[in-house]
Parts: sequence; C-alpha cells; structure tokens
Amino acid sequence: MAFDLVLSGATIVDPSQQKNEKGDVAIRNGRIAEISDHLEAGAHRTIDVTGKYLTPGWIDLHAHVYAGATTFGIKADALCLATGVTTIVDAGSPGWTNLRGFLEYIIEPSRTEVLTFVHISSIGLLNAMRGEMEDIKNADPEHTARVISMWPQHCVGVKVRQGVFQVGSHGVEPLRRAIEAAEMVDTRVMVHIDKGVALPSILELLRPGDIVTHCYQGKGDHILGDDDRVIPEVYEARDRGVFFDLGHGAGSFHYGIAKRAVELGFLSDVISTDLHVYSLKSPVYSLPETASKLLNMGLDLEEIVRQTTVSPAGVLNRSNDIGTLRTGSVADIAVFGLEEGRFIFTDAHGRQEAGERMITPHLTVREGQVYYPDDLKDEVAETLSRAEEMVGITGVPYGAIRDIRKVR
Repeated sequence: MAFDLVLSGATIVDPSQQKNEKGDVAIRNGRIAEISDHLEAGAHRTIDVTGKYLTPGWIDLHAHVYAGATTFGIKADALCLATGVTTIVDAGSPGWTNLRGFLEYIIEPSRTEVLTFVHISSIGLLNAMRGEMEDIKNADPEHTARVISMWPQHCVGVKVRQGVFQVGSHGVEPLRRAIEAAEMVDTRVMVHIDKGVALPSILELLRPGDIVTHCYQGKGDHILGDDDRVIPEVYEARDRGVFFDLGHGAGSFHYGIAKRAVELGFLSDVISTDLHVYSLKSPVYSLPETASKLLNMGLDLEEIVRQTTVSPAGVLNRSNDIGTLRTGSVADIAVFGLEEGRFIFTDAHGRQEAGERMITPHLTVREGQVYYPDDLKDEVAETLSRAEEMVGITGVPYGAIRDIRKVR
C-alpha cells in the first residue's frame, strides 16, 4: 500500500526512541507509518531531505498567542509552521473570564496545535502595564478549575507570575491559590519567577510536575546564590519532580546566568521562547533561534531536540502522541539544516554572544501536511507587522532588544 508522503535521506534525531541515524520516514493518513534506513514501498510524494536533520515536531511550551485580545499576543500560526513548531502552548494569556474567546478565535482556526495554561488571575495577562495580581481579588481558584475541567483537551494547567510587579505586596499567595485551583482538577502549575519574591519561598510550595519558567532569568531572585552556584532549593525541587523551563522572552534570559548554570551541569528541562509582541522581533524571533543559543553554549543537537520535543511532551503528559516519531503517532515533523557561519545572538539584557552554528528550518509537517518557510513568508511578515503595531499602540519600547541577525 503506497504511502502518502516519504521524507528520505535525513539524519533522524528522535530522543524518544534513542534514534540518531540516517533513514526515511513514511506518512499515511496524517500518521507516522514507518521509519526505516531505506523504504522501498511507493509514495504519492517523496521529498529528498538528504543532508538535513529530521526530528519530531517541536513543542514551544511558553508563548503568548492571544492576538488582538491582549497587548502581548502574537498571531503565531504561520511563524510556528515556518520554524518547525507543531505545538505551541500559551502561558496564561487567558483567565477564566476570557478563555472562551481564546478557544474560539485562536485554537479553533489554527493549523498548529495550540494549548493553553489558564491564568489564576481572572483577567489573564491583558497588558504589559498592569500587575494582574496586585489585586488579590483577581485570583479565583474555583472558576479557574471549572473552565479547565470543561476543556481539558486544550487547558494544560494554571499559570501564575511571581514577581513583585505582578503580585505587589501579596508574596506567594497568588501561587498558593494557583496550586489550589490545580489540585481541584489534578493538573500542573507553571510559575514565572522574577525579582521581588524570594525563589526558595516559591520552590518550597511546588509539587512534582509543576514548572518553573524563566529559569535563566537575571533580574534578581534567580537560581544562582551569592556564591555563584545554583542554590540548594533548586536541586531539591528538581529531585522531587519540578521541571525547569527556559522561557526566553524580552526580559528573562541572561547569558551570564545560563552559561554559569550550564557550566555547573544544571540544564533546563525545556527550551521555550516566551514569544510575544515585545520579544518577537528581537531577541527571540523563533524557537530554532533560541535553541541555537544553547547549541552554541555547548549543548549537543540531541539534547536540543530532547528539550524541544520529548521533554515538553512529557511535561504535558503527552509523550504518546507528540514529541515522538513512533509508528502510529501524529505526523508532526520538523526538518532543519545546521548553517555554519558567524552569528550574533542577543540575550534579554542586551548582552551579545557570537556563535558558529544556526539551526535553520527547512520544512515542517503538521498532521501530514507539508509547509515550507518561503510559502509562509507573507503570513510571517504580517505577524511581525502586527507585533510592531501593538508595540506602537502601547508605547512600551523594545528597550535593550536589538534587531541584529546574521553577519558574515
């Protein structure tokens, strides 16, 4: 029986199956049909991807895609499909009051799979000027749990931000309420760490399966202590099953923190972008570019793929259907090249580092449908234009963010 599509000749990197070897991947009816070092059976379409790397579709665990309803949200669908991302997770843009709009206007029309954390704040993340938990009355565990229970296929947990700007004088009380909501529906919490709330006071409340995002942030109350070593509470949290997510964003990735943590052997569990209007143009742009920063810090490609596929799938308890190329799983695939040259990367504080390799998207397969970056360039340009427009509307500057790309 003929396959619908065969991708032939790539180096297949799939940490979920400990696979790192050249071969062919066949797709039928939107599912992975077969993987072999050489497929003899016919296909309606064969694409030669010799010299490329083929991986499961990438999963971006932290982004903000509620475009038009919040000042953060970007129109992410085309950008995802142009950069190998087949599943993207919104990190709490909607609260319980505006979740229904997110389902109808963002999730339903999207070609990319879109999931979301529901913010413990009933108003979600409406804009960049207001701390959503300065008024503790915004925290509503019962309603938050209720909407998650209504749409469990789309809602993957509860989000809370724990910086002084977001919580004012309330300390870890918003986190306590987020955990209360999560426990009502047996789900996880993602907590944003930031300056002004002591990290140990946050970590001691977290349960196995909860997520710390912005693990390499450098604004204060971060993972390194005064002795320039990872604080013991971080290791204790990891040992009991707490996950650590990179979550780059416009203010939450610091080269100094990240390089020291990697030097000490403390790697994030997940690489994610925290894409939003203020981080999209620069310094983030895409998940492959974010991952390239770690690649040039010494992580090998297989570890990069692990942190963008099987690891986030495991965090979401979705290892059987995404983040893998196992036979029968959904045909979500990313094909990349590794470009050699001289590249300048910028962190969220304006610090620049040079690197010699860039992960460059070649094509994306989502549920068996092939997407090339060039075919999506007009939609991606619209995404960038809309982000620029929102930056202008809000008057929030890019700050240290620079639009510096590759130089030869």
